[in-house]
Amino acid sequence: MKHFLDINKTDAAALRGMIDEGISMKSARNGRPKGAPDDDQPLAGRMVALIFEKPSTRTRVSFDVGVRQMGGETMILRGDEMQLGHGETIADTARVLSRYVDLIMIRTFEEQTLLEMAEYASVPVINGLTNRSHPCQIMTDIMTFEEHRGPIRGRKVVWSGDGNNVFNSFAHAAGQFGFDLTFTGPPPLDPEQVFLDEARSKGVNITIERDPAVAVQGADLVVTDTWVSMHDPVSARERRHNQLRGYQVNAALMAQAKPDALFMHCLPAHRDDEATSEVMDGPHSVIFDEAENRLHAQKAIMRWCLGV
Repeated sequence: MKHFLDINKTDAAALRGMIDEGISMKSARNGRPKGAPDDDQPLAGRMVALIFEKPSTRTRVSFDVGVRQMGGETMILRGDEMQLGHGETIADTARVLSRYVDLIMIRTFEEQTLLEMAEYASVPVINGLTNRSHPCQIMTDIMTFEEHRGPIRGRKVVWSGDGNNVFNSFAHAAGQFGFDLTFTGPPPLDPEQVFLDEARSKGVNITIERDPAVAVQGADLVVTDTWVSMHDPVSARERRHNQLRGYQVNAALMAQAKPDALFMHCLPAHRDDEATSEVMDGPHSVIFDEAENRLHAQKAIMRWCLGV
């Protein structure tokens, strides 16, 4: 069973194949209308369940459109509608869904929900996001970088802000794709050590630098994410702003990176908090290419999971 649960759990050669496939599938669209089918229809006759415990814009739309472009159909299920893990066990939900659909994508809170779904499903399961990782987003980011700047191997990526689930997947990817990764942020928001240690064990440089201006020197890519979650209470939001204000990605910070450095943000963004509009709309930014590429990278992931 080929689940796509985390970047570090997937063979590096398979990951490379997915990136190349995503770029190829994007090119093959040839500017045709968004609703037009792909020439190749690998998901014809297939049904894909898209489960959302956490709300989403990009994940929902990109997976839904991707399945349709490849000839399949989707069933969108909300966690509150399903009573996932409450009225029925996750294991039983996985067993039942496997009788109806060919592939399951789940966007959830707890990593254990994802892992239990994969353990008991008899069809492939894709991690659409958990509190600990976001592998589809980072596959997208690597695809976007390579479209603009060529191979990411040996490059320097700098993350500014909170050591969250998106950073964790960047650390996984550093080990698998062979790029260096620097985290710059306040100590209370450091990433979990296990993610740093695993990447280092694969021979890449993973560093923590408290001064963001020093951290971004020589950077090929600067990345940030929202400082607060939609679920955070007001008190937590105020504390996060106080902790992270010095790590805002602005024009002065980008000027310390390489002249051709790219800027990414997985969106949604709180403009002029974690990054200024000047940077987000400026010449370094590829955030909307990044958003579009969720579609193409995830199509490649689905094809790999189904072997089609």
